[in-house]
Amino acid sequence: MPMIWQHIPTTLLRPVVVAMLITPLLGFTFLESVLAPKADLWPRWQAFNPVSREAIDHRLWDRFLKTYVKKDSNGVNRVAYGRLGEGGKAALADYLDRMAKTPISLYGRPVQKAFWINLYNALTVRLIIDSYPVTSIQDLDSPWYKKVIEVEGVALTLNDIEHRILRPIWRDARVHYAVNCASIGCPNLIPVAFTGGNISQLLELAAYSYINHPRGVRIKDGNLIVSKIYAWFSEDFGGTQESVIAHLREYAKPGLLDALRGRNAIDDYEYDWGLNRAGS
Repeated sequence: MPMIWQHIPTTLLRPVVVAMLITPLLGFTFLESVLAPKADLWPRWQAFNPVSREAIDHRLWDRFLKTYVKKDSNGVNRVAYGRLGEGGKAALADYLDRMAKTPISLYGRPVQKAFWINLYNALTVRLIIDSYPVTSIQDLDSPWYKKVIEVEGVALTLNDIEHRILRPIWRDARVHYAVNCASIGCPNLIPVAFTGGNISQLLELAAYSYINHPRGVRIKDGNLIVSKIYAWFSEDFGGTQESVIAHLREYAKPGLLDALRGRNAIDDYEYDWGLNRAGS
């Protein structure tokens, strides 16, 4: 996920300054799209076993999700960070420890894809828990740039997992509906662990759910307003507003589909960085 400029290491600030100088001409969403990490393949993680039929056990994470993730009245999945207790924290720590010891390069592609999505989401939950109470993941210090786990002896950040592994290896825009940044504006944290067997179905469900929710896509006063995800990662959705809208049409319910018909431009973007915290 993109981050506000305060979270950017000083070594990356030069392009930020340039972008800020031209932002008044092109708008703030342009600045955010410039700052959004690009898909940048880390070749070390391309290894996989095409004949492997082995699965990874995600039951600990699945139980955690089913216990602490609940949908609110507005259709937003929220996490009961404040109710975890020592048992919940221990279960999450145990799961992450097992994932860190997984020789992921020896597995098949669908299993790997599910592994990285689950790992990203579990690590994000742990980051929030470690600093809780907070009102937003943006309250944390550079959460996307910190080394948060070692897999196969290699230290990784959240940005590594999303932008150097998931996006460039699979080139599947639906990944953006699966990785969760602990924010209300983000696609829901699905209360089911991804596996090699269910990943395609869950990605389709996640895309359909987000696009047909107002925080993903809505029409207001005749204007098409969409999540900033479609600006930050426009390249993954075809690179133009027209291609983004074409993607939205693939999953839109009949009412939204009618509203999108004939449109070739997006009027505005929005995103809610508030924490996806469940009420006490």
